[in-house]
Order: sequence, then C-alpha cells, then structure tokens
Amino acid sequence: MINVAVKAARAAGAIINRAALDVESVRVSQKQVNDFVTEVDQASEQLIIETLLGAYPGHAIWAEESGRVHGAQDSDYVWIIDPLDGTTNFIHGLPIYCVSIALAVKGKVEQAVIYDPSRNDLFTATKGRGAYMNNRRIRVAKRTRLQECLISTGFPYRQEDDINTYLRLMGDMMARTAGLRRPGAAALDLAYVAAGFTDGFFELGLQPWDVAAGSLLITEAGGLVGNFSGDANFLEQRECMAANPRIYGQMVTLLGKYSKFASAGDKAAVREAVAELAQTPSPSDAPF
Repeated sequence: MINVAVKAARAAGAIINRAALDVESVRVSQKQVNDFVTEVDQASEQLIIETLLGAYPGHAIWAEESGRVHGAQDSDYVWIIDPLDGTTNFIHGLPIYCVSIALAVKGKVEQAVIYDPSRNDLFTATKGRGAYMNNRRIRVAKRTRLQECLISTGFPYRQEDDINTYLRLMGDMMARTAGLRRPGAAALDLAYVAAGFTDGFFELGLQPWDVAAGSLLITEAGGLVGNFSGDANFLEQRECMAANPRIYGQMVTLLGKYSKFASAGDKAAVREAVAELAQTPSPSDAPF
C-alpha cells in the first residue's frame, strides 16, 4: 500500500512541477476569503484518486477538494488526501508545498506519504515500522528545553478566525522559544518535526487531510501528536500540536489553556501522563 501511495504522490508531484514552471498561467479560484484552489489541486487530486482506486477499488477516499465521494463508502480503509498543501505558496511561486496521502484503517492512520515535489523529498511511514525521508530513517529532535527550540506554526487567514486568540497564543510561545516559523504548509511542517528540522509544531483550524499523514510520521519518528490539551484523538478537532515527548509536555502546559476539547480535570490528567512520558527515554534516543 505504501508503494502505491508513493506512486500516486510522485505522479501528482510531476503535475505540480510542470505547472510551477509557468505558475502565472494557472487558473485560480477562491473557496472562501484567502482559501484558494487551482486547477493543479484538482488535477493532482484526480490522478491520486485514480491511482489509489485502480489498485484498491474496495477502498474509500476522503479528499480535500471533492470530499468523501469516492470508492466504497462503508470500507474500513479510507485514504485521506491533500493533493496540494500550501496552495497559497504555490500560486505565489514560493516553493513550500507538498502532496499528502494517508491511509486510515478503522479510523487509525497506518500508512503515510508526504512528498515535496520542489525538492524531491519523500517522507514515508508505516505503522510500527518507523518513519523515513528519502529512505533514510528519521527521528524527532532531542532538545529538552522549550527555550532552545525552533517551533513552526500557522497564522490565521480566514475571516472567522479568532485573531486575538492567535496573538495571545503566539505571544506566549514566542516569549518561551528560540523562534517561531510560519512556512505555510502544515503537512510539511509535521514532516519537518518528524525529521528533526524543527522541534515542534502547533496550529488551530486544520482539517484531517492537513495532518493525517504527518501525525503518523511524528509518532513513528518517536514524537507525540495531539490537540492542545495533549489528547491523541485529535484528527477532526481542528487543533494540532506535535513534538518529542519532553517538549510536548512543556507545550501542553503552555497551550492547554487554549484547547476547546478538555475540561480542567482532563487537561491536568493529560499533563500528568505526558510529564511521565517525558521522564522515560524517547525512541529517538535509541540507536537505529
């Protein structure tokens, strides 16, 4: 299954790379204010769907642009697709975007592919078998102090976004880290945390197709991923936070108050559990 997903991601990446040669000619429309879709998103998505269903006609598809409208809707196997994460970057010629494909089996992500076509970087993970970048095993970073960490995030861009909450949230984080970055493609942000390029990630307002593949990369690379209160059952909650276990616990303490999905007692229990995890050796400390 991972090989079929890689084939689909690379084929979609070829479409994206061809379009990037003359990005000003790409037709662009708006789904809502500052939320763009292009003919490249749609062509990439269609090719991915055809490739996956050609190999697995009994599976279901959940895609960003066309929704849950493909394959066998009652299947335990659901492919979750973002055909071009970072569309705004793409239409401006900023080469920070990717293809994201995940396979959930009975609601749990078991296969993941994130492909950066501009750099030809391929991130893959299979549940229980580790995470890889270009066939090289990757691990989350080993830093243990939040003030030494480089953290990636996303900024608000929709009219309904609570900008004041974002400003407070980012202010709390900026004062306690070595720096914040906003690359503009959440799936790639998660892949970079898994590879140890950044130490952590947080963002509000994300959809399952933004985070499904990246979530498996994170856990297979020895990290933790969940909502702002630390709950790992986060995929459809529009909150995402990821880091190695020690940094994750510190981020829960800082960002948990912004979570909409846990009571004060729940948050305390999760913080206690995460703190216990942070005292044990991380899988990233182990030899390959």
